[in-house]
Amino acid sequence: MAQPTSTNLIELCGSALNKLEVDYQKGGTYLAMEGPQFSSRAESNLYRQWDIDVIGMTNMPEAKLAKEAEIRYCTVAMVTDFDCWHPNHDHVDIDMIIKVLTDNAGKAKDMLKDIIQNFEFTLDKNDNTHMCLDTAIITDPTMMTKKTKNKLKTIAGRVLFPNNEN
Repeated sequence: MAQPTSTNLIELCGSALNKLEVDYQKGGTYLAMEGPQFSSRAESNLYRQWDIDVIGMTNMPEAKLAKEAEIRYCTVAMVTDFDCWHPNHDHVDIDMIIKVLTDNAGKAKDMLKDIIQNFEFTLDKNDNTHMCLDTAIITDPTMMTKKTKNKLKTIAGRVLFPNNEN
């Protein structure tokens, strides 16, 4: 999990965002928090001291699950609001968030359309995502029932059935 995101996907997203003339920042630090909730001013100031760039609720659980399933993953975190630390920004309310969220959804759809239309798969040799399951399954496959192996075939078939013995 030291590198939870895919360099290839990050580049694809960046290329699409450039074409669409959407301002973006590549890289940053994400804080996953339980939600939905807003931060207190004290929490907000603490996160700023930690150099947190984006706060969200689902990114790290998603990244970990994707990595375990050998699925390439990257984040396109479209900010909906400033946290309460910002001196020149009104307090956040749900109407503000919904408006920005709707605008961001349109940008995300356009980005995905561009990626789909221009996608060319390349495998980055520095991306270990395609080999994560080699050491992730500790149970000896010979000790698993056929039913269990078949349940896991879609995600872990490469490891459970190394010689296409399904």
